[in-house]
Amino acid sequence: MERRLAAILAADVVGYTRLMGVDETGTLRRLTELRQQVLEPLIAEHRGRIVKLTGDGLLIEFASIVDAVTCAVGWQNSVAEWDATADEGERFNFRIGINLGDVIVEGDDIHGDGVNIAARLEGQAEPGGICLSSDAYRQVKGKVDFDFEDLGEQDLKNVAEPVRIYRIASGRSGTGAASPVRQSLALPDKPSIAVLPFDNMSTDPDQEYFADGITEDIITALSKFRWFFVIARNSTFVYKGQSVGAKQVGRELGVRYVLEGSVRKAANRVRISAQLIEAESGNHVWAERYDRSLNDIFELQDEMTATIVGAVEPELGDAERLRAIRKPPENLDAWDRCQRGFWHYWRRERDDAEEAERLFLGAIELDPSFSSAYAGLSEVCYIKLYSGWTDAPEETLSRGLQAGQQAVSLDDKDAFAHFALGRVHLLQGQYEIAIVELEKALDLNPNLAIAYYGLGKTLLWSGRAQEALTSVRKAIRQSPNDPLLFGFEEIAGAAHYQLGEYDEAAEWCRKATRHPTSSFWTNTHLATAVIELDRLDEANAAIKEAQRKQPDLSVTGVSVMLGRMHSVYRGRILDALRRAGLPE
Repeated sequence: MERRLAAILAADVVGYTRLMGVDETGTLRRLTELRQQVLEPLIAEHRGRIVKLTGDGLLIEFASIVDAVTCAVGWQNSVAEWDATADEGERFNFRIGINLGDVIVEGDDIHGDGVNIAARLEGQAEPGGICLSSDAYRQVKGKVDFDFEDLGEQDLKNVAEPVRIYRIASGRSGTGAASPVRQSLALPDKPSIAVLPFDNMSTDPDQEYFADGITEDIITALSKFRWFFVIARNSTFVYKGQSVGAKQVGRELGVRYVLEGSVRKAANRVRISAQLIEAESGNHVWAERYDRSLNDIFELQDEMTATIVGAVEPELGDAERLRAIRKPPENLDAWDRCQRGFWHYWRRERDDAEEAERLFLGAIELDPSFSSAYAGLSEVCYIKLYSGWTDAPEETLSRGLQAGQQAVSLDDKDAFAHFALGRVHLLQGQYEIAIVELEKALDLNPNLAIAYYGLGKTLLWSGRAQEALTSVRKAIRQSPNDPLLFGFEEIAGAAHYQLGEYDEAAEWCRKATRHPTSSFWTNTHLATAVIELDRLDEANAAIKEAQRKQPDLSVTGVSVMLGRMHSVYRGRILDALRRAGLPE
């Protein structure tokens, strides 16, 4: 096996699929002319060898890294000059990646990590831009009259170790790449996200409209979350047809997260892929692929929007909470205190509830106008009441109500604030008021899965089990990765129990118990279902597990925690728990 050290240049045309879709014959003709008239003479002048052509791209080997870099800069400037008279929508833009590394030689072909890294660097470059590996940069630094910008270490696909990347900065006459370096924008004071136009990976132009529609709907849906800063459609669609890196988008739009995706049609089915990326690090926060039928493209568009937003929102929230947890306590501002509070809130433990309350109060002290902190405080009061973690239930209920009302008065458009207030009204037994608040939350943000869950629970407590089941199914469908998924499933089981459908109730509750964060309520609901099926051993085991999670659990305690639940349903639950073995 022959090996050698080589400078490798990988280049491809940005938006080639779009260009071919507009004018296949003309694009092929113009690209061939560009290669023969401009690129091949330039490559030969710099003693390069074309290893292979890949339709819209080229792989080139140089013996000298200085030749490779000088050729790349000449390449971008020459292409811009050659294409200057073409219509803007027809112009060619190349991305170029350059690496210096060991390659494996097989005949006229080369491959190996040296080639792979060059190809991945090309994907990191801006349209009209050039990216180099640190190995290439070290050898060329001081030998060429170009400015370089350090983009830091980045994880590249199928490359084991992070690679430090440099780009050739533009703006100097005769020396830079063709595209300008845009000024970086400061990050806003809340989680920020840009949704890039989803790529149409099929030749069907109808899918182009579908991909754009998905993107626009996701932007609109995410904008309804008041705690998100979402970049407008017109700003993200400037990247349409371009292959840009998340770090570049984050820098140019001033966002912490980037959502990107693609649409590919095959026969009567469509595959939609989406991924959420932390822009600064390039780390993938979440990724998923969906396969669906194309029977009704508009119904599919609505479904995919709801599904993707439902998956992204909790993942984004979790990423923000973890970021706040990692910050030193002395550096916490109101936003970070609030996010750290929610981190503890989601853990569903008594000590965490106390810590969450302390952090929400701290956020309010720093910023008395912070609606989300009041909503979080209201939710903590609800959790403490529902879990029996308070020795002063009336006082806790009053504090929860005041915090929820303050959250809504500070920001009447905050869907989560209305959700929190509705939950406190539920514990007061004020079902109609609670339903009004929860429906208001869903009017403001139809993508807030937790509000469907809250509404389902309220309907359940008021004895409207069938409606409750419909609502909680929407929560499950919309947010399959939600931290509260066990609660969604638990309420579904409880609704089936109320309807007398005990097999279905037991199935849903068993599913809920598999979540590591599920509460003792999940096990008590399971016990009520299986005791109705005369499975005494399973009911006893569920009670024991509930008591392990809540050592002082009793029938009397459950009765207090269920508060003002519909009396007939409440009586059935307490009777079932007695038969399952829960002490008075």
